[in-house]
Amino acid sequence: MSRVRTPSLDMMSTTTSRRRASAHDRLLAAANELFYAEGIQTVGVDRIIEHAGVSRASFYNNFESKEQLIHTYLLGRHERTTGRLSQAIAREEGGRSRILAVFDAQAEQLRQPGFNGCAFIAASTEAPTGGLIEQDAEEFRTWIRTMFTELAEQAGASDPRRLGEQLHVLYDGTSLAVRMDHDPTIADAVKAAVIALVDAAT
Repeated sequence: MSRVRTPSLDMMSTTTSRRRASAHDRLLAAANELFYAEGIQTVGVDRIIEHAGVSRASFYNNFESKEQLIHTYLLGRHERTTGRLSQAIAREEGGRSRILAVFDAQAEQLRQPGFNGCAFIAASTEAPTGGLIEQDAEEFRTWIRTMFTELAEQAGASDPRRLGEQLHVLYDGTSLAVRMDHDPTIADAVKAAVIALVDAAT
């Protein structure tokens, strides 16, 4: 007579971990889709749970609160955007070419069908002052501003900080204008302005 194998504690723990990871991934995917399309305040926890197809218990097993979910969502956005821009920069040589590569990479994103503006601008507009979400937005903006300042220095600008700030304004303004006007060709006009600005500054 064959014996029925009973799952070991290690096997049960591994299975539970996989289920938890799967629920975590589904919740984060749902948050990424809904938060970006509709806003972090418009979309509630119940909507996220329903969209992810998990239980309420699964939500609170993975995230302490909605704020923590938003924080995780924004961290993912930060990593993907900075990774994409870093790759674009790494393919070029010289500060001027790298600055233009950043705006080319942005233009590519603006042409995506699901583009709905900057996730950090949208989130910080809806978030309470001084909270974790505002901190996430500020850290992202600091990264972008620092990147432009360093590239301005590499390009030989006489005042890299000033040029970095100007490029940051153009970067933010492009995203906002395309979101409001639904016209990704705005990026072409902005690139011409970037070229003129960089050439004048260097």
